[in-house]
Amino acid sequence: MGVRKIQDESEVVRWFEEGRTYQWMIEEYRRKYGIETVVSMWGNFRRRRGLDRRIVRNDDLIPWFVKEEHRWAYPLTMLRAEGRRRAGKELTGTDETRLASWLDTLKKNGSVVQYDPDTREGFSYVPRRAADNDIIRRPHTKTTPRPNADKS
Repeated sequence: MGVRKIQDESEVVRWFEEGRTYQWMIEEYRRKYGIETVVSMWGNFRRRRGLDRRIVRNDDLIPWFVKEEHRWAYPLTMLRAEGRRRAGKELTGTDETRLASWLDTLKKNGSVVQYDPDTREGFSYVPRRAADNDIIRRPHTKTTPRPNADKS
């Protein structure tokens, strides 16, 4: 078995509770202990200890494989924020305000978000149908490439 890199597990747990990024942890370990680490080591530690993910992956709100050129589209940004809100994660004041306004606009316009990877914009707003029971138009099958690792 290799040498254990984590010097103080309670310290690392505290960092996760404080919301420290993996990059911050990598730099802090290099500074404090002279030990080189990688992102996957921190993710594996988080998963083994049963700590909450900082990123929320909501396959029900984002059931599509999103092409690279569409990954920062405003509707996707808002779907991610809604996913964090539904997971009970804290949003910034700005995100709360933007999300509330966006959800209100969807409701007022009677629309939902649809994704079509073959269009230039990718995301669009379409009229809500009786079958639309959320804020997105569900595809016939999910195309997201990987399931939420913490659900398995």
